[in-house]
Amino acid sequence: MPDIQTREQRQADGVFQLVSRVAARDQAYKQAYGSMAHGLPILIRSAGLVQAVAFVQSRPNSQQPQKDLLTDLAIVLGYPNADSLGTASRKPPLASYMRLTHEALAALLWFKRFAQSVLHVEGSEGEEP
Repeated sequence: MPDIQTREQRQADGVFQLVSRVAARDQAYKQAYGSMAHGLPILIRSAGLVQAVAFVQSRPNSQQPQKDLLTDLAIVLGYPNADSLGTASRKPPLASYMRLTHEALAALLWFKRFAQSVLHVEGSEGEEP
């Protein structure tokens, strides 16, 4: 019998692999990456996927961990990089945009959980992503 995994299992495994690589980084990097994992879903719900992606992409280079999270999200969603995710979020019809938003939020739930369990980064109330 072939190994069959649900989409959620594949997504969880992909996120775990990406977050596990971050665990080898310094504490400041892990904290910034993990904080964004906690804050990005809130930003998406309040401003929308397009604006959230644009916001993270506009961050200064000193915020590289946050940009790296966006790149990792893009990879999990099947895009080669954050720019591709940005383009995909700006162009689709409403139904496709809603589906992409839903998929991004589902993936970010895994990023948040693994930020807690692997990186040991807890979210902060009211903290800017």
